[in-house]
Amino acid sequence: MGELVELTPGEVAALEKLEERPRHVRRGAILQRENENGNELFIMRKGLMMSYVLLDDGSRQILRFHFAGDLLGLSGAIYHESPESLCALSDCVVCPFDRSLLSDLMAEHPRLASLILVYSQIERVALTDRLAALGRTSAKQRIAALLLELRNRIRATDKSVEKVFALGLTQEEIGDATGLTSVHVNRMLRQLEEERLIAREGGRVTLLDERALARAANYVNRYQALDLGWLPGPS
Repeated sequence: MGELVELTPGEVAALEKLEERPRHVRRGAILQRENENGNELFIMRKGLMMSYVLLDDGSRQILRFHFAGDLLGLSGAIYHESPESLCALSDCVVCPFDRSLLSDLMAEHPRLASLILVYSQIERVALTDRLAALGRTSAKQRIAALLLELRNRIRATDKSVEKVFALGLTQEEIGDATGLTSVHVNRMLRQLEEERLIAREGGRVTLLDERALARAANYVNRYQALDLGWLPGPS
């Protein structure tokens, strides 16, 4: 949140209160399971996670990837059962807290409540973009957009990241996020390499021509060009 506005000491202290119980989660572990009761929310401190749902045919649709600083489980806060599963894609550190603390936070710090709304809407719009892409764009465009999204999300908390970043995903996971098979994902990654838009080596991706890649993907970075003039002042 401090990336968007300058937080007051009281707001920082309120957020730090939510991170008092760090928990280590190993790669592949399920943090929260779909259709199970979940009274906890989580703040990601380190690592990479995904939220997903299982379809009737047993296939998996990845909805979002989660990075350090993200608030996890918010979609389940309004239901008795979680609508999605949370799984660690790397060794992670999360900070669980009871959802009743979220109510306290919103009552005491209206601006933080507004920022939670802002991030929820950013996620919703980004998910809408991907939903439109699944139905209306080519496989190449979907892969290109996902690569740009991953790099931008990593860069949000690590300003040293520029054109080179660790992918951190298998081709199966990329396929589950883009509605493609692993074979098709591999083919599209090779095509992007052949067109000199990206390079791959040792699990890392280099964006060789970011502008051309963004044009090819019709990609919009939803974490930029925000209009937050309506936010309440600090309490």
